[in-house]
Amino acid sequence: MDYRFTAILILMLVGLTFFAEPAYPRNEYLNNGYNSCRTGEVDVRLEKENRDSDYRHYNDNNNYNNNDDNGRLSLTYRHYIGSACTKEFRSIQQENMELKQQLELMKMCGKVNNNPTIQRNENFALLVSKCSGIIIPENKKPEGSLWDDLKDNYKKENPDVKLMNDKFIGPKDE
Repeated sequence: MDYRFTAILILMLVGLTFFAEPAYPRNEYLNNGYNSCRTGEVDVRLEKENRDSDYRHYNDNNNYNNNDDNGRLSLTYRHYIGSACTKEFRSIQQENMELKQQLELMKMCGKVNNNPTIQRNENFALLVSKCSGIIIPENKKPEGSLWDDLKDNYKKENPDVKLMNDKFIGPKDE
């Protein structure tokens, strides 16, 4: 039996285990999505073909051996006609990508600047450098429920209207 194919397959799997890297999740928010900008592509191809065949005929004068090796190196360039990838499109794409990054930094810099452990961790050095000097005021949320306040004010302004579960939720100022 010939085990060359099996041996090649095993070698490829072993090579895959040694040289493969893990797949990391990506942030779809910062991804460009379907706005890929391609104007063309280049392909390089190397092919080798072995043709070994023996042609045997009923007449001995007509027999021949065909040992033909054929090799090709191919370089292909494809240019997409009608591509929307213009200089203006690329500049808008770059601007959108920068805006997305700045918006993401605006969300994260308040947390980064208020957390000293992130500032000391060398894995976050780039994030800390991008957030240095950015001061985001704390968002002071009002105490209590705005809905409850609105409902209480409505009840005070309209005492003759009967509501379901007619009771004041907040403190009574009557």
